[in-house]
Amino acid sequence: DPWGMLGIMLTLMILPLIAGMSVAAFKPTWAERLRGPFKIFSIVAFVTFIVVAMQKNFDFFWDYISVVFFLVAIHNAMAFLLGYTTGLVAGLKGRDRRALSVEVGIQNSGLGLILIFNFFNGLGGMAIVAAWWGVWHIIVGLTLASFWSQIPTGDEASLATE
Repeated sequence: DPWGMLGIMLTLMILPLIAGMSVAAFKPTWAERLRGPFKIFSIVAFVTFIVVAMQKNFDFFWDYISVVFFLVAIHNAMAFLLGYTTGLVAGLKGRDRRALSVEVGIQNSGLGLILIFNFFNGLGGMAIVAAWWGVWHIIVGLTLASFWSQIPTGDEASLATE
């Protein structure tokens, strides 16, 4: 059902985006206070999706993890590299290159899982790829963010004038 899929995508992606941008624009103090709790909520919700997908398809996971692991790792590394390289070619500042790299590298696994369970009856192979993708994104995304937080971008001088 393409309309049902569109509805889910709008509900999960567009409405929260509009709500967040509206709160930030009209109630910036609220937005700042809500930032921490929403970060925690989003991680907990994402981990919950992954745990449910893994739990329902654990046999598939063990049977195919040797293949899925490397495919997801290679795809994800290429996505991070593509995002960073695109920012470099476009002449973006270091912090923007990093942001673009993360945006391209951390695809929406949660949305993938929701679509798989709602429109494809939670097919084991699809769910395992999306669930492992989510686990991998958490591991690599947090590792990369931690690593980058320790290394200056070189933009610090220009940030003071912006």
